[in-house]
Amino acid sequence: MIALISDIHGNYTALREVLARIDGMGIDEIYCLGDTAGYYSEINECCDELRKRKVKSVMGNHDWYMAAQSFCPRSNSANDCLQYQKQVITEENLAWLRSLPVYMNVGDLRMVHGGWGDPIDEYLNPRDDYFSRVEGTYFATGHTHRQVIAQFGDKTYCNPGSVGQPRDNDPRAAFATFDGGSFELHRVEYDTSRVAALMEKAGFSGYYTDCLKTGAKTLGWEAGKG
Repeated sequence: MIALISDIHGNYTALREVLARIDGMGIDEIYCLGDTAGYYSEINECCDELRKRKVKSVMGNHDWYMAAQSFCPRSNSANDCLQYQKQVITEENLAWLRSLPVYMNVGDLRMVHGGWGDPIDEYLNPRDDYFSRVEGTYFATGHTHRQVIAQFGDKTYCNPGSVGQPRDNDPRAAFATFDGGSFELHRVEYDTSRVAALMEKAGFSGYYTDCLKTGAKTLGWEAGKG
């Protein structure tokens, strides 16, 4: 059994609760589908934890913005948060983000952050015609922040949802497990007010954290993308 996490986005409060649940399940093999970076204030705590646990991760679009000293082309709010993270991230954690691959396979499971058309920034809409063009049996991506398990003939797709910023109207942190033949989705409650307090301390208003209370995007991302 392995655990799949994704889209942590600097939310160490949520990550800590998810990892505690995973530990309680007796799972010690964890894979991250990208976007440790972005949005919230504890980027170093998140990177440190994944590095300490030797969690293997693919690169997400926010990880890329950090690694390449780039920016998000569709969200000023995301760029505000990225600018803060660029100022506080350690050299060791930045080097780790820069080292992340864009693809990762574990047995029959194929993993990317976005999709197989664009591994970093594709907002995958799982459909039968899409997966008919992709070789493999089991697939997992992040990026959309929405939990999904879908079957397409003999192919199974999973999005574990987001640890740090759910966007499916459920504010609980999300992750998935995979036993080699099937996926299971999980949710974990955590203290969103702590994240808001840390962001306020970092100079951000409630505008940047109110969405955590409802699990809905309220920051004005174009077409629901960030």
